[in-house]
Amino acid sequence: QVQLVESGGGSVQAGGSLRLSCAASGHPYSAKYNYYMGWFRQAPGKEREGVAAIYIRGGSTYYADSVKGRFTISQDNAKNTVYLQMNSLKPEDTAMYYCAAGWGGNVFYATAYRSWGQGTQVTVSS
Repeated sequence: QVQLVESGGGSVQAGGSLRLSCAASGHPYSAKYNYYMGWFRQAPGKEREGVAAIYIRGGSTYYADSVKGRFTISQDNAKNTVYLQMNSLKPEDTAMYYCAAGWGGNVFYATAYRSWGQGTQVTVSS
């Protein structure tokens, strides 16, 4: 129903910054759903983990402990876009980053999301 397209990934040195974008299109979510959008990441050989999430209706944000103080999630409702500003990047941040949208669950569990983007690669050199 909702299509998500990520962009903004790339290769940077440790300490650098990147901004990821997630553009949403398709049928809009009904106002009866308190839906959210989030960013997940998956490194080779590791489980997919939640990074940050935002409730679209209320604007509440949530972050994994590993990125607090370094990453910021935000939204631009006029552009139907969610962003992830990543500062002070570390080599351990290297992963494929995915944008997702959903409702009715815990924002840090992948099963709580209904729609997923294709992913964008982030590589941080030491």
